Amino acid sequence: MAIVLIFVVVVVLSFSAVLYITRPSSQEKQLQQRLDDISVGSVRTMEEQPELLKTVSYSDIPLLDALLKRFSVTRNLKDLIAQANSQWTVGRLVASTALIFASVIWLGSFWIPSLPLRLVLAAALCSAPYVSVRAQRTRRFRKFETMLLDALDLMTRALRAGHSVTSAVEMVAREVAAPVGPEFRKCFEQQNFGLPFREAMEDLARRIPIADLQFLVTAILVQKESGGNLAEVLDKAGHVIRERLRIKGELAIYTAQGKLTGWILGLLPFILFLLISLFNPSYTSVLMNDPLGQKAVLVGLGMMAIGFYLIRKIIDIKV
Repeated sequence: MAIVLIFVVVVVLSFSAVLYITRPSSQEKQLQQRLDDISVGSVRTMEEQPELLKTVSYSDIPLLDALLKRFSVTRNLKDLIAQANSQWTVGRLVASTALIFASVIWLGSFWIPSLPLRLVLAAALCSAPYVSVRAQRTRRFRKFETMLLDALDLMTRALRAGHSVTSAVEMVAREVAAPVGPEFRKCFEQQNFGLPFREAMEDLARRIPIADLQFLVTAILVQKESGGNLAEVLDKAGHVIRERLRIKGELAIYTAQGKLTGWILGLLPFILFLLISLFNPSYTSVLMNDPLGQKAVLVGLGMMAIGFYLIRKIIDIKV
């Protein structure tokens, strides 16, 4: 029976990997949608006209999409995926998390008899998709902060050359590379479709919630409402952003030792446990089989989690 279950799990995981690798990209989906629209014909009845309102999809499966729209937490996941500019969907993220959790619970039953330990291990491993998307979001935000100064300088030169604010935003969208250029392009296209300038800039700040962009958006909106020399305001905003980046760089140097210490202290117990289990399984089997050993493992994991949290709070200095 166990061999059959292992075979079923391997087959499911293999097919899932094949479907994930061979899935169409977003550009391919858009191209196919355009080809479908052309094949239908240009003459459509009123009922066949496409919807003007933008629809938000959480999954390619209609039933799962309708189910996910009922929960508020899925909207936060949707914003996280959009901010990370990831190819994941909310449905795929939730399904991957559930699949990893169930697989670890079942496979762990062969080596870890304690259900609480299996639950802790499954909870730690099933968070991998979410952690991956969040790390991608963090890298994108860091790159955005670095390239924002180029966009700011370009806007300042455009304003001094006599261009309007809207034209300056268009120049940034056209000249600056990703991720700054595409985000400003969305802002410019929203204005072309009739969205007020203030709402378009606020939506830009909402999509990229970093402090440097908040400074820029606030400076532009204040100048639009109260008047003044926007080029000079952007120069001062650029100076503030450069100083923040300089201070953050110095803090990264000073806190590098603390981060390295946290990683070493966090990974060393698990690495030693795996090595000892490989060379002397009977030595570590007490922790897995004895009730007192299982409680000691749970207490140790809890104390390690508290230590991770304290180290992170100590080195996470806000600028």
